[in-house]
Amino acid sequence: MQGDALALSVDVLALLVDVLALSVDALALSVDALALLADALALSVDASSSSVDASALSVDALALQGIAKFNSLRINEMLYLVKIVSRGRGQEVNPIQ
Repeated sequence: MQGDALALSVDVLALLVDVLALSVDALALSVDALALLADALALSVDASSSSVDASALSVDALALQGIAKFNSLRINEMLYLVKIVSRGRGQEVNPIQ
């Protein structure tokens, strides 16, 4: 009977060692998972920053498009005025040559 109790105690001790090893493995996996979460958070911050940068570039592009359109209208206006002035002087001038 004492031998059975001793064998049972040895088995329980072996099981406890296995549980402890599994707990260490679980802890290591948890640390890895936290590191992955930190990396994911950093990537998310980078993506948000890139999105903000892209929005700023889009705003800049729209502003440049507006400036280009304004300049185009001013050029057309100047060409029209040159044509009118040259006709008033009796000259036929094509300002786009």
